[in-house]
Amino acid sequence: MKSTTRVKTGCATCRIRRVKCDEAKPSCNKCLSTGRVCDGYESPFRVFSYQSAGKDDVVHVKRPIRPVFATISLPKTQLLSRCFSTKSMLGVDLGCDEEANQILNFCTADSSIQYAVTSLISLRENAEVSGVVSMSNAKPDLGQEYGLSQYCMAMQGLASNLSSPSPKALRSALLCCQVFISIEQVRGNYAAMAQHFILGLGIMRQYRSRPSLDANHAVIRAYPDPLPLIDVFVIKLFAAPCKFVEPRAQAGKGQAATTTRISDRGRDNCPLAPDMRAELVRIAVSTLQLLNNISRVELATDAIQLLDVKASLLSRLESWLTDLNMLYRDINTEPITISVTRFFHGLLKLVLLGALSAPTAPDTLLAIEAAEFHAIACHAGGRVNGYNVWDLNRRS
Repeated sequence: MKSTTRVKTGCATCRIRRVKCDEAKPSCNKCLSTGRVCDGYESPFRVFSYQSAGKDDVVHVKRPIRPVFATISLPKTQLLSRCFSTKSMLGVDLGCDEEANQILNFCTADSSIQYAVTSLISLRENAEVSGVVSMSNAKPDLGQEYGLSQYCMAMQGLASNLSSPSPKALRSALLCCQVFISIEQVRGNYAAMAQHFILGLGIMRQYRSRPSLDANHAVIRAYPDPLPLIDVFVIKLFAAPCKFVEPRAQAGKGQAATTTRISDRGRDNCPLAPDMRAELVRIAVSTLQLLNNISRVELATDAIQLLDVKASLLSRLESWLTDLNMLYRDINTEPITISVTRFFHGLLKLVLLGALSAPTAPDTLLAIEAAEFHAIACHAGGRVNGYNVWDLNRRS
């Protein structure tokens, strides 16, 4: 009678998964064919330390069973695009296939992007199973542990690359930023999401991802090598339809909780909020068009005309916020979806304030707005934390 033995040979990834490795070099085909990152044949995973662990604790990272994505047959691009936001858990098309394809094209030659993508897919799998959006400091389970360890390695690699910026390092930084934003969205950590977004915008501005105007209204040309556009990516994520349900009140003992589904079409019992979101989405679409036009600017006269469009959109954002504050005077009792919509408003304002602004120009207003945006993000994250997509969806 043959006994079952543990896998002792092969790449680190296959050994952790306890499957037979084909031992192809430099990366095994079994990992690559299933969209995984092959971690090689010599070094095991780095230990990931979480807040609740003591300094002497050793965490052995293991790959969790794949109960969700193992049963989904999708092209790699579509699979990654689906992971960018938890909205897709309820069937929403994010429209980010182009961004997913760009990330995957550079993934094979950039370990930082590979680690980031692996982290996102792993953490998203956990969210698919549990339905809970949580950034709890409690000891993570095996799936979260693996995803967070990959996240840690991605950030370490990115920091190393940025120590000596080059076109490749800048591209890697911005693509990693996109994936990091999605990772934190899955975790419900809006504060960290905001930090990654602000960092990405700063890199785009410093290295001229689009043309801008100097103090004398002369055109400053864009960086010669096209850079990934963080702002377009994040606007797409938040402009995509929202199908989550909203808990209206805490259920009393023995009572079922009541919920309201928030969508772009709205419901009779919540007629105003969907209208507010619809207007913000219209502003977002106009912002994307403005950004596209800025990318094609060659003459100062064209750029100056776009400054008027920018001012108009900022005015619409200000009016929108005034109307929202009249409807919801207490941010602590407003629906969760409204708190997230405020976050959407803040990121649109940040994008517009930086549009056409010279990379070397000191911008106190932009710095102040970034600080306010981060405060909004902290509030939104606190309210989203613990949100159970599947549980609420079953009750609706």
